[in-house]
Amino acid sequence: MPKPTRIVDEIDARILRALTKDPRATVVALAEATGLARNTVHARLAKFETDGVVQSFDRRIDPAALGYPLTAFIMVTVTQRKLGPISEALKRVPEVIEVHGLSGVADLLVHLVARDADDLYRIAGLILDIDGVEKTTTGLAMRRLVDYRLAPLLDAM
Repeated sequence: MPKPTRIVDEIDARILRALTKDPRATVVALAEATGLARNTVHARLAKFETDGVVQSFDRRIDPAALGYPLTAFIMVTVTQRKLGPISEALKRVPEVIEVHGLSGVADLLVHLVARDADDLYRIAGLILDIDGVEKTTTGLAMRRLVDYRLAPLLDAM
């Protein structure tokens, strides 16, 4: 995932707030909602994409709709010098939807989805079999208490 190359300003935040309320809004609708010129909105939207401010659409797809109702997190301890190949191996596991490098008690936090408990067991085994993975600890997400959100940050700007 590309890292944003800039920090949004107040005008950007107005557009992003409007997009949060209506992700399918047209440029014209966004211009009306924000009080900005259509060309300004269009240019800023294009810049959001090239600068990595706006993430991919697949972030909005519910894995349960694809047949993966279970969400789990695996904390992984690795051999540090093998981190590159381990990351590449994790990319090849389709059920792995996100991986974060950590400081602290584990090296990686692997966010994954599974069809059921047996599938989770299989996926956890695949991860443990990766060369350089030393130890894993799996936690099943029982319920999402706060959905992914950025609107409060935009509102605070």
